[in-house]
Amino acid sequence: MANTKSAIKRIRRISRQTVVNKTRKSKFKNVIKKMNLLLVSKKKKEALAFLPKLNSELMKVAKTGIIKKQNASRNISRITRKINAL
Repeated sequence: MANTKSAIKRIRRISRQTVVNKTRKSKFKNVIKKMNLLLVSKKKKEALAFLPKLNSELMKVAKTGIIKKQNASRNISRITRKINAL
């Protein structure tokens, strides 16, 4: 257990930040799942309409450090290729 005042404050801060990070990560995963459902059901028009939302969400998550920027770019690139292949 933390035994200094600063360590106790740090634990409080980390616990609050963990909640924020979990919500951001779950949003990221939900957006990816939704896009994959659109791709599996071959709905190209809806997938193209949803692509900017996906891009925005991935870059927000990458900006805050939940995932790396390259990871977000790779996901966007792969999904865009799948949409174009439909």
